Amino acid sequence: MALSNSIQPRKQRKARYQAPFHLRTKLLGAPLSPELREKYGGRRSVRVVQGDTVLVTRGDFAGDEGLVDMVDVRNAKLVVHGVAITKADGTEKPRKIDPSNVVVTRLNLKDRLRAERLTGGKA
Repeated sequence: MALSNSIQPRKQRKARYQAPFHLRTKLLGAPLSPELREKYGGRRSVRVVQGDTVLVTRGDFAGDEGLVDMVDVRNAKLVVHGVAITKADGTEKPRKIDPSNVVVTRLNLKDRLRAERLTGGKA
């Protein structure tokens, strides 16, 4: 799904920042781990939801694994449990992570429709 037909980065950024919410959820896809990819018939990515377990693969927190505490659709970012920065006054603040920098290792399948979609209607 392309938000913009342009190849100019400034127009691609503009389309991303001005996209409506029903299209912004498409920006929240993250790759599946090899085990999950095998289990779900070669499916490579999935939209991340609260309750999924992810492994951070890039940045300062690479290698950290945790539950997704919050999905920020407005900014297309994730808040992962245990990934926080320490502020100058000593308090911790959650660090928002881009979905492209994580790998989903365990899925939250409490939603029956999500489980059916992932298995191709066999659940």
